[in-house]
Amino acid sequence: MSKRPAEEQENGGVSLKGGERPGQGELEDELGEFEDEFEDEYESEDEILEAGVDGRPDAEREAEEKTEAMDVDQQTFIVGRNKLEPGQTLSPDLSTYEMLHALSTPWPCLSFDIVKDSLGDNRKTYPATMYAVAGTQADRKREKENQLMVMKFSGLSRMEREQDDEDSSDDEDEDADPILESTSIPLTSTTNRIRAHQTPSSNSSQPPTTLTASMMESGQVLIHDVTPHLASFDTPGTVITPQQNKAISTLRMHKTEGYAVDWSPLVSTGKLLTGDNNGGIYVTTRTAGEGWATDSRPFTGHEGSVEELQWSPSERNVFASASSDGTIKVWDVRSKSRKAALSIQVSNTDVNVMSWSHQTTHLLASGADDGVWAVWDLRQWKPNTSSSAPSKPTPVASFNFHKEQITSVEWHPTDDSIVAVAAGDDTLTLWDLAVELDDEESKDTGGVNEVPPQLLFVHYMEKAKELHFHPQIPGCLVGTGEAFNVFKTISV
Repeated sequence: MSKRPAEEQENGGVSLKGGERPGQGELEDELGEFEDEFEDEYESEDEILEAGVDGRPDAEREAEEKTEAMDVDQQTFIVGRNKLEPGQTLSPDLSTYEMLHALSTPWPCLSFDIVKDSLGDNRKTYPATMYAVAGTQADRKREKENQLMVMKFSGLSRMEREQDDEDSSDDEDEDADPILESTSIPLTSTTNRIRAHQTPSSNSSQPPTTLTASMMESGQVLIHDVTPHLASFDTPGTVITPQQNKAISTLRMHKTEGYAVDWSPLVSTGKLLTGDNNGGIYVTTRTAGEGWATDSRPFTGHEGSVEELQWSPSERNVFASASSDGTIKVWDVRSKSRKAALSIQVSNTDVNVMSWSHQTTHLLASGADDGVWAVWDLRQWKPNTSSSAPSKPTPVASFNFHKEQITSVEWHPTDDSIVAVAAGDDTLTLWDLAVELDDEESKDTGGVNEVPPQLLFVHYMEKAKELHFHPQIPGCLVGTGEAFNVFKTISV
């Protein structure tokens, strides 16, 4: 309790000596009739007992706290929900990142893929190094400036932290500046989607052969061998020849452009799926003579464009497709009918993206045009019958946090409870599906409404298009949009 200074007395403030008391008459003359300044506040013992810790009844205080909690949404800026006012910018809370870098390319890239390297798995040292491939999206009038970019990101340092003296002896290279090196293969069209595949070398002393498949806006599928381009980063003086920049195969079976392409993870020599806006899906296989053979019989059944294709991570003859018709279909390449084995209506809007869990292979994540992303248990999907319409089972989990289209979704490579999502609201989000809905502590979102407890992290990124976890650097995410963002949070 704070102390108040004593008021000056009429006797000049002379204090009473110990044992001396003024007479009763003197007290009445000096003070007059006694008034209790707390009389109105505490009139009865009952009132004292009813008052809470701040002098108000508990019910009154709790009602006010509830009202304040309801008002938090109007005071808290939620990235992806609230709009910035003119002149406002967002700055990240750097204390929540272990690593954060932005690197620019000559033109924005709609799609990219991370290339595995020989630097080791489960890497946690800094500065980090990684390799990637990407396709550019040049302006319409400058399409001939498009490129397939083979890139090396290096000098990716850890965020600066206040360190103890005993930690000050750590490698000073951890504070290195990020470097983006690239070699470019000229293209004449925008790359809608690109994926990389590696074939192990028969000679253990040689690096694997790295191939890329690019789904072009022109409708062609270009296959390049970028092995020499990757080797050039670590071999000074290497010159890439025009012949090495040429595609080793150009596939022309698609009559229109498409966005869906995927390499089989179970066929090391190379087996490729591609899908187009007419709903056709083709399988292309590398032959023994190093050529490429495309099955002329497409898989058909979608009533809209094929937006995403994914091979099963555990069954070499099975793949899934997502379409603008709102369905996901599961196929078996051995089927003579070329019809889907399963067809599920997962959205009333376009299904833009999809990801098959490599840890729990009966789980599939989808992202749609209405901003909803969901997780599905394939064991609950029933086979098609010739007369039945697509069934619509209940998802294991579904989230409508994003209010713009989902542009990318991917499972964590080693933790099947973590999912990363990119959306048209300029955000990349991380989600922890291990959070139980009935966990009272997990339900606490600081009074902010409509924020699921499973939402782990929100990263702001302009025009976010695609994201990938790095398979060899735990928790590291790379996203593409206006620029490349490479980051790792303290929470994953």
